[in-house]
Amino acid sequence: MFTGLIEEVGSVLRLTKVAHGAHLHVRATTVLEGTRIGDSIAVNGACLTVVTMNGGSFAVDCMPETLEHTTIGSLRAGDAVNLERAMMLGDRLGGHLVLGHVDAVGEVVSVKVRSNAWEIRITLPPTLRGFVAPKGSITVDGISLTVTDVTDHDFGLSIIPHTLGVTTLATVKAGRLVNLEADVLARYVKQAMETMSQQAADSGEMATPPAAPAPAETSSRSGLTEAILRDYGF
Repeated sequence: MFTGLIEEVGSVLRLTKVAHGAHLHVRATTVLEGTRIGDSIAVNGACLTVVTMNGGSFAVDCMPETLEHTTIGSLRAGDAVNLERAMMLGDRLGGHLVLGHVDAVGEVVSVKVRSNAWEIRITLPPTLRGFVAPKGSITVDGISLTVTDVTDHDFGLSIIPHTLGVTTLATVKAGRLVNLEADVLARYVKQAMETMSQQAADSGEMATPPAAPAPAETSSRSGLTEAILRDYGF
């Protein structure tokens, strides 16, 4: 589990393709502190297991699944990567709960400077529609960010100078591919709603949720409904 708060920007030493995947070697400093073989480090948002450590670098093995569904396979020597160690129980959760399981790859559509912030738009892959909402959280290349707005095809972000200074977003340009991970809470809410809708359809009941109850009635109702979720801001 991660927070999406980048601890360090590392540098790729090499990515060696092998029959069963690839070996990725990364130069780093901060994330090596207290790290042992077998620990997890998120590299551009992908949770990977440390297999070797050598002074100022570490290496991870990348499965074919990782290479096929993230941007890790396109890394080259010298590329900057966002790094974060797995969080410890009791740490402050300054970002949001991040699993390090990349859901899809998006493409940066545009980058605009507005006042002291950078406004970035990224394509919204079909598999993530329904999981991304305005003011909700999303992980982009391992960075916990707040969504400003969403359309059927893309979503917006507003990046503050601090984030630009401590992550790889300072060099982002239109056309760049980035790893995306949806908020884990959004996954469960969407899954719960789809399950209840399917159960209602299977039982012959109308799938349309009832009108929202008054706040006083909400606590006495059993089960999770769309109306209750609306009452609590979802």
